[in-house]
Amino acid sequence: MNKSSVVVAFGGVSPEHEVSVLTGMQALSALKDSDYQTVPLYISKSGRWFTGDVLRDLENYENLQTLVSSATPCVFTHLDDGRPVLKTLPSGFFARSEEIPVYAVLTAFHGAGGENGSFQGVCETYNIPYTGSGVMASSIGMDKVNAKNLCGAAGIPVVEGIDFTEHQWVENREKIIARIQQLGGSAIIKPVHLGSSIGVEIVKSEEEIIRAVETAFRYDAHLLAEQAVSPLMEINCSVMGSPDDCRASVCERPLGKQELLSFEDKYQGDDAAKGMASADRIIPADIEESLAESIRNTAITVFKKLRCSGLARLDFLMNRDTNEYFFNEINTIPGSFSFYLWKESGMSFNNLLDTLIKIAIDQYQEKNGRVQSYETNLLSQKAVKGLKGLKGSK
Repeated sequence: MNKSSVVVAFGGVSPEHEVSVLTGMQALSALKDSDYQTVPLYISKSGRWFTGDVLRDLENYENLQTLVSSATPCVFTHLDDGRPVLKTLPSGFFARSEEIPVYAVLTAFHGAGGENGSFQGVCETYNIPYTGSGVMASSIGMDKVNAKNLCGAAGIPVVEGIDFTEHQWVENREKIIARIQQLGGSAIIKPVHLGSSIGVEIVKSEEEIIRAVETAFRYDAHLLAEQAVSPLMEINCSVMGSPDDCRASVCERPLGKQELLSFEDKYQGDDAAKGMASADRIIPADIEESLAESIRNTAITVFKKLRCSGLARLDFLMNRDTNEYFFNEINTIPGSFSFYLWKESGMSFNNLLDTLIKIAIDQYQEKNGRVQSYETNLLSQKAVKGLKGLKGSK
């Protein structure tokens, strides 16, 4: 019996491109002996789509230009009967294209177009099941300001902060600096639409604020400045399921060289090939169980409030002295799929991915079970005449 084809999509036009490649490689490896036939879909830094077995070997990514020259361009399209396929576009006079029916897409992007709902929108257009959150939840999850505002309005604790655009910074720089300084002794500057701690800095002086803002604007035109929680302890947990039926993993306390976790802390540990799983952490987090349970319940509330699906990791900032915690951000496609958190609950990596695919299929079937079109004779001859008549009313 032929195996169903699951497309593992990764890469993308994003500063987190390499991190996504690591997650994609982990997924391909974990599903190697599964009930699915995996098909790599690599989106280059220029936005081109490629597939082929050459994409399965992490060592080949050391030279991306050589890699894409040996991979096969591809696109999503439909067969005559409407089934979605991944179609290869080989070059050469005698080359033949291949059309691979797509059972589901396992999204392994981080940041930008792969995680902000854009790629999810492509899957929706072709009516392809895909793992993770939908277009709206993905978009909100990638926007730290909107996610924070929605959670704050729902009574979920968030830290005080301000957001501003590059245009506003140019026009009202001194006022923005003053507002940031009013947040307290120190503040955190971060891009609104980015993850992996890229472009994030703690600032205290005016000089540090200016330097951090100018650096962050290299990655995003919209920034967020927040009051720094001190003494800080970061606590994360993962949530899996649908908006109506989900559960939380154990909590973790990630460890870093400094109080605020950096990109290096997360991805450049002793075994960087493991991606986010290589970072130092304490699992379960060394906090009171009642506090951990409260954080897990809050994580579930955020997951449901944003209408997320599949799997997400939610990050919280906690005052080490008072145990007061605040929602920081949600990662709708977390690095390494946060499998290390679910491992503590007895779930293997391949079982986790299989669960995500099944959730995607369930969501897809529920959506397609609804009425997809509205039967009407709007384009009948009579209606068309009426529409033509509107031209004279302009």
